[in-house]
Amino acid sequence: MKFLIPAVLIGLLAGLLGALCGVGGGLLMVPAFVALLGVEHKQAVATSMAVIIVTAMAATANNSRIAGLIDWKIVAAVGLASAVAAWFGSDLMRSLSNQTLTRIFGCVLVLFGVRMLWKG
Repeated sequence: MKFLIPAVLIGLLAGLLGALCGVGGGLLMVPAFVALLGVEHKQAVATSMAVIIVTAMAATANNSRIAGLIDWKIVAAVGLASAVAAWFGSDLMRSLSNQTLTRIFGCVLVLFGVRMLWKG
């Protein structure tokens, strides 16, 4: 039960960032699960993916109330491609070490962060 308060705080922040910026899953939850809850990187990734389902359903339900805000054709194309890639990506994730995953994650965050600061 000692993880309950940090987990709720992570969830609140991830949900807010997800709704505002489209981020919060891996960007916030994975490092927070590792640093604050003490889980291994692989478990943090898998757990954040499960949480994203709930977060995405809540945000989608609220966003779909406004006509035209969601482009369902894009959802269908990107969703199908993402589902296929995620299936195989989860196999790849399990085959990599926690250290390798952490390094890949860090590089991706730095690259996207620099790009957003430069082009943003």
